[in-house]
Amino acid sequence: MKIICVGRNYTDHIAELKNEKPEDPVLFQKPDTSILLKKQPFFIPDFSNDVHYEVEVLVKIKKIGKHIQEKFAHKYYDEIGLGIDFTARDLQQKLKEKGLPWEKAKAFDGAAVVSNKWLDKKDLNDVNDLKFSLQKNDEVVQEASTSLMLWKIDELIAYISTYFTLKIGDIIFTGTPSGVGKVSPEDRLTGFLEGNKMFSIRVK
Repeated sequence: MKIICVGRNYTDHIAELKNEKPEDPVLFQKPDTSILLKKQPFFIPDFSNDVHYEVEVLVKIKKIGKHIQEKFAHKYYDEIGLGIDFTARDLQQKLKEKGLPWEKAKAFDGAAVVSNKWLDKKDLNDVNDLKFSLQKNDEVVQEASTSLMLWKIDELIAYISTYFTLKIGDIIFTGTPSGVGKVSPEDRLTGFLEGNKMFSIRVK
């Protein structure tokens, strides 16, 4: 399986990082080795002094698709999850300044939190208006709705499948809203989606 991530999909986060609003979705990938193992803490890597959390709604692909039309995209997923795209912001900035790929800052071991449970979209009122949030040490630091996405889930699936064949088990990270920030040892990060507690991890 592969993890396909979408960058700059919320206007307030684009402004937060002083980035330009893209004309098309920004895509990058994480390998399966970046998934944080269940019940394991997140260890801040030695090569960064500024790792940020970025909470994101996740979509799990259920069947193979290529060049999927947006009107059929809903047929390719049933499950919605929540995760964190950990980013070594200091390293990412250095890479961006040199015009280099982001993978070292985004795809390192443990850089992808994937929720332990998934919600069936049949049990959700509207995938284009899902409320989600992240708490750091019991304080809400990120809170948004998928209604604020520049590109909605079905649009993303159609766009991504133009470039990459989607396969069963692939996970799409749909982008993060504003409120990203640095993690420190002993922080506790807890994610919620539509009132459901989706994960809780410790930082080391």
